[in-house]
Amino acid sequence: MTKPAPGPDQPPIPVRLLTFNTHHGVGADGRHDLSRLARVLATADADVICLQEVDRHYGDRSEDVDQALLLSRALDMQLAWGPAIDEPGTGDRPRQYGNALLSRLPILISDVHPLPGGGEPRSALRSMIELDGGTLWVTATHLTTDSPEDRRAQVAALAALHTDTMEAGVIVGDFNARPDAPELGVLRERFTDAWTVAPARDDRAGWRFWHRDEGDTHPAHAPSRRIDQVWVSGGVTVTAAHVVEADGASDHLPFMVDLAVRSGV
Repeated sequence: MTKPAPGPDQPPIPVRLLTFNTHHGVGADGRHDLSRLARVLATADADVICLQEVDRHYGDRSEDVDQALLLSRALDMQLAWGPAIDEPGTGDRPRQYGNALLSRLPILISDVHPLPGGGEPRSALRSMIELDGGTLWVTATHLTTDSPEDRRAQVAALAALHTDTMEAGVIVGDFNARPDAPELGVLRERFTDAWTVAPARDDRAGWRFWHRDEGDTHPAHAPSRRIDQVWVSGGVTVTAAHVVEADGASDHLPFMVDLAVRSGV
């Protein structure tokens, strides 16, 4: 029996997405602890996980392991990989560092795009995720730290990766700038900041009431900056947004959103 094509009256498709700068698995205690990081990610129970600062055989700081592969196996999720640094390593194993996407949903397409700018190389990992009755484009990135002008050029390149035919899409990651920063203007023109439109949201402000309901994610021990963000296109509705506890696994806190993706796109 042929499954009917999705129609306009079909309900939106729920997707839980998390973005997290992992600080190559080194926590507030200075220890590389990939098991701790895996537990934090498993507890979040997300469908799609976007990770920044991930090492693959990068060196002693992360015990020379393939963090992306080990995390995908620990969580039993599919893996898409987007190196920003790709150098010769030992034997046939390149020394890499960049963005990873883990998904419990099928990854149909994935490609890597170098971003402009000087200093540490930056890249964007763009993936097409198959949903039950639709698709979701996810572009994950980590922008430069020091230069607003480089970030402006990187944001323009990110926006260009999301074409008009991609009705349901998100751009996520560590932007190293607040959402209202001038260099993120192109994003604000074409996408919506998920935190601002979420009808239900909570953060980790704790006793620091002057930061309550700000969605701050960095630094993890006393968050005061909202630099880890999710931006959504018109085919995606945000139903909730949460800053997640990280058990000291990184210098950032994870940011998680519950999305409703328009079916048939």
